[in-house]
Amino acid sequence: MLHRTTRRPQFFYTTAPMPCPYLAGRTERKVVTELTGVESEALHDRLSRAGFRRSHNIAYSPVCPGCQACIPIRIVCARFQPDRTQRRVARANADLTAYEVAPRATAEQFNLFQRYQQARHNDGDMASMGFYDYRAMIEDTPITTHVAEFRDPDGRLVAACLTDRLSDGLSAVYSFYDPLLERRSLGTHAVLWLVQEALRIGLPFVYLGYWVPQSRKMAYKARFQPSEILTGGHWREMDQSDILQFVE
Repeated sequence: MLHRTTRRPQFFYTTAPMPCPYLAGRTERKVVTELTGVESEALHDRLSRAGFRRSHNIAYSPVCPGCQACIPIRIVCARFQPDRTQRRVARANADLTAYEVAPRATAEQFNLFQRYQQARHNDGDMASMGFYDYRAMIEDTPITTHVAEFRDPDGRLVAACLTDRLSDGLSAVYSFYDPLLERRSLGTHAVLWLVQEALRIGLPFVYLGYWVPQSRKMAYKARFQPSEILTGGHWREMDQSDILQFVE
């Protein structure tokens, strides 16, 4: 007898226009699809390589009319060379210890998350998130995910990074840190740690999401070199001309 398996079709939807969170006066639209079932891990892998990002059990990519400001970017870990500022950040945070923990929301994490939102993004939607919203962000994951917690010598949580594991890299989903420790550059430290962790487990890339050259909050990602950007459907190594071209 011939047995045939029927694979459920994957549906993609386009969201309604919303104000762009990165560039004032622009409109954002996304194409989204649900990550469910036994194929969710493999689908997430393929979509990540195509420039998608994950939120909860949804994968999304911007499809904003007349705008291509969001450029997928990933660090090439084996050849990564920290610059002078990044080396200084590594030295300044040498006293921190990183722990990989299961994606389970804690009151300690949420307290840090709230303080970070109020200090850095108090005009954004995430600033109004309650604990159950935060728990959904951390725990609603259909794929292999963990939280990297960074603690000082007294055991105090000072930064955290929700991280997905892909077949070819680590994906930084969302990071937050103690706003009173801004001089430590903990966001940069978390990325540096992800690069070292990817090398340790034999993965070639760290996915940083979208590089938005015209956005002060997102332009920093180009400082991690060498990196690759996704343009025209292909990943290629970025160079100084890319920075000049996309910023102008």
